[in-house]
Amino acid sequence: MRARLADMTTTPRTGRAPLSAAVLRAVTLAACLPYLALKAVWLGGGHLGIPARSPLRGDGGTLMAFNALTVVMDAAVIVLAFLLTRAWGRRVPGWLLAVPVWAATGLLAPIAVVFPVQELAGAFTGGSGAARGGGDAALVAPWVWTVVYTGFLVQALALGALFVRYARERWGRLWRGPLAALPEGPARSAGRLVAGAVAVPAVLPAVMHLLWAAGGTAGLPAVRAAARTLDDRLTAAGFALFALVTVVAVALLGYGGGARRRGGRLPLLVPLAGAWVGSGALAGWGGWLLLTALAAPAGDPSLPTPLMNLTYAVQMITGMLVAAAGAYFFTARAADTAGQEGGAVRGGAADGTSGAPGAVRCG
Repeated sequence: MRARLADMTTTPRTGRAPLSAAVLRAVTLAACLPYLALKAVWLGGGHLGIPARSPLRGDGGTLMAFNALTVVMDAAVIVLAFLLTRAWGRRVPGWLLAVPVWAATGLLAPIAVVFPVQELAGAFTGGSGAARGGGDAALVAPWVWTVVYTGFLVQALALGALFVRYARERWGRLWRGPLAALPEGPARSAGRLVAGAVAVPAVLPAVMHLLWAAGGTAGLPAVRAAARTLDDRLTAAGFALFALVTVVAVALLGYGGGARRRGGRLPLLVPLAGAWVGSGALAGWGGWLLLTALAAPAGDPSLPTPLMNLTYAVQMITGMLVAAAGAYFFTARAADTAGQEGGAVRGGAADGTSGAPGAVRCG
């Protein structure tokens, strides 16, 4: 009851969002429009931005299915932008909001990190950037990569800012204070359990992506190995980075007691944010790469190898395991904070000090 009361106290009394939130929402919507327009053309049978000899020309129903799926995914970003800025969004159950935002964070975060590096590398090396190739056999025209990934980058920044505002107001009490102050209990036990469970499987995607980032071709089909570019290696490096971030964040949450002995002041928010973004990136992109691999036609020379599929599957499972542990962590953390607040209220009422009458009535 106290947790519900705390949620209600942060709900705006009007349906209008603050100006800054409205601006961020407008930016998010504007960033979605070019991508949705391009997908609408492709779903309608057009080939705007698809070269004459692109493999996409022959994908037929598979391409249509993936285009429809990605339209739904990008449209979900628009829904989230409204949900995060309207009063009715505060009444949405926490899990119903957290799951799609976590997924969106995971899919957009690697793009926000890797795409600018690819562009910068392309500027210095004279490459095309963003895994772009030219000519009639290219997957899509170079300008499509620029439009699409720039839009994703803007979506990541704007939607991320909106979610930070929303989460701070609705759930900020759950990550206040330093990591060292996290008490022993179910939340810390969950961190230790998942830290041990994640450390081993996370090795496979981390090692394989690091190998591919360094230029190795183990586990890659010959066609892909011969066509590897700097952009491909930077993408692999990004996935390895998010795997490392996830493991470190979970280890801090589970074994942060050492920081307590040293008087560490690392905010609890830091490892929680690392686990949130890292697990989303692992699960989101592991699942997406596995889905596209399973949809590839048999006999395709670029068909992912069993080792690649295993890497993607383990990557996805690792991210989902961290997410499940995170849900348990926040449930336990909410119970802890509610108990602490309840104890403070009861203590204040007993010794005659002023308390929160509303909280006393709901206690």
